Amino acid sequence: MADFEAVGFEKLLARAEAVLARLEQFLPAPAAAPDWNAKAWRWQVQHGRGQLVAVEHPHFISLADIRNVDEQKAEIVRNTEQFVRGLPANNVLLTGARGTGKSSLVKAVLGAYAAQGLRLVEVDKQDLVALPDIVALLRERPERFIIFCDDLSFESSDPGYKALKVVLDGSISATSDNVVVYATSNRRHLMPEYMSENLEYQRHGDEIRPGDTTEEKVSLSERFGLWLSFYSFSQDEYLTVVVQWLKHYGVDSGADKGMDPGVDHMAEDIRAAALLFSHTRGARSGRIAYQFARDYIGRLGLQGALPGHKTA
Repeated sequence: MADFEAVGFEKLLARAEAVLARLEQFLPAPAAAPDWNAKAWRWQVQHGRGQLVAVEHPHFISLADIRNVDEQKAEIVRNTEQFVRGLPANNVLLTGARGTGKSSLVKAVLGAYAAQGLRLVEVDKQDLVALPDIVALLRERPERFIIFCDDLSFESSDPGYKALKVVLDGSISATSDNVVVYATSNRRHLMPEYMSENLEYQRHGDEIRPGDTTEEKVSLSERFGLWLSFYSFSQDEYLTVVVQWLKHYGVDSGADKGMDPGVDHMAEDIRAAALLFSHTRGARSGRIAYQFARDYIGRLGLQGALPGHKTA
């Protein structure tokens, strides 16, 4: 009887192993170890499992190429210098007008300090819930990491909202000294605010003190120790960046001529075309200036009027 039961158990065990072998075919492969030789990574989720994927060709920008935000540039460079040297440094929130250099500044400090051990991990808003896991991966590394969240904003129901608050301020576990968060947003407080939230005496659903909702929303942005505000460019600031990008691509705008070089000496046709381009876009910014330069140079190339140009 005992032998019969042993045989039955062995058959059951064999069948269970066969079933598990078939199931393994449908399970996701283990996450690959990060390539720590890279300078930048993106957090990507595949088959429900996240991993750091190296960016093969990071977009490095020179700090000198970012214009009209000198005060903001000086502050983020100072904070990054402190961080790279192992000194106390703050998380940074860059807010304001679109296209004014917020994201470019973050990319520029990576390029400036990569040789000193600075690295960058880009995390999309929908993946912010994985921030504690990401920080755990980075905590024991010798490098210094910027977690970069671009174009950040939340609705009250977004799960990444609380995950970001925990990483910024810490929970029962201490924050990691080799990680800071740099985030860009067009909203200073990262979440929409409504007039009703400021009227504490007004009934707002079943909430007793609806005005406290505003405090909750503001509390997220206050967890960033350094706020940098960016503003729309004036006409001359916009044209100055146009001149810079045209020069970068090897096109003479005429602005360098004369005893007092500047945008007042721009060729009239280029000046008029640049202003018209900004009017059609409804904004003046470094991004619009860059887009105009590429458009203008492309048109010259089609006309065969471009003697030599850069393609970068």
